[in-house]
Amino acid sequence: MSESPIQALIFDCDGVLVDTERDGHRVAFNMAFKELNIDAHWDIERYGDLLTTGGGKERLRRHFDEVGWPVAREDQRDQLVIDLHKVKTGFFLKIIESGALTLRDGVARMIDAAFEARLKVAVCSTSNERAVATLVWKLLGDTRSSRIQIFAGDVVKHKKPDPAIYHLAATTLSVDPTKCVVVEDSHIGLSAAKAAGMNCIVTISAYTASENFNAADHVVSNLDQGVDLQLCEQLVKYRKETA
Repeated sequence: MSESPIQALIFDCDGVLVDTERDGHRVAFNMAFKELNIDAHWDIERYGDLLTTGGGKERLRRHFDEVGWPVAREDQRDQLVIDLHKVKTGFFLKIIESGALTLRDGVARMIDAAFEARLKVAVCSTSNERAVATLVWKLLGDTRSSRIQIFAGDVVKHKKPDPAIYHLAATTLSVDPTKCVVVEDSHIGLSAAKAAGMNCIVTISAYTASENFNAADHVVSNLDQGVDLQLCEQLVKYRKETA
């Protein structure tokens, strides 16, 4: 069998591995607000709007910048964000461990196919590293998760749509960005992947159906809609031929 033109298959986490945003992260944020007696509640529409900002701590700061802070001083604001996000992460981990969230269609199949083809597999996410690692372990199991490199949280200074996390992944994995295929679900994730010089398949999630994915190499509702390694190889080959 000839060598695959792909070197790595890289997944975003939230919205790609699992549709976590509406019934996972949003719920956990609201639980944290209640736990710390903060007068805030993110309904489905509000959280969808906040998702245009990458990163949970960044969303908290944006929300309070827009509606007013419960504390006055900047150092108090920084600590509030840290405390809220820590409590939120604890609640989110409990949601994951409860089994309430499940893998999206086609994810396990694509990961197994990548392993069989001896590709490197990674997850690049703006979410808390512990939360991402727990989700990967819980839903993909020990055997798969032990072979998946995770880049998450504050591992880079600038979050998506900045390409920093994908640059870090390419460097750490020792792969050519043009020979990587990324699976994202949002415009900001797509922007990060393309800015890093990678190929990108978009699998639309609950919050992202109306976003602009014109820059994507391929767009589907889920990975079981004709997405396989052959398609990924075609995307990489086409890019090389048209470069």
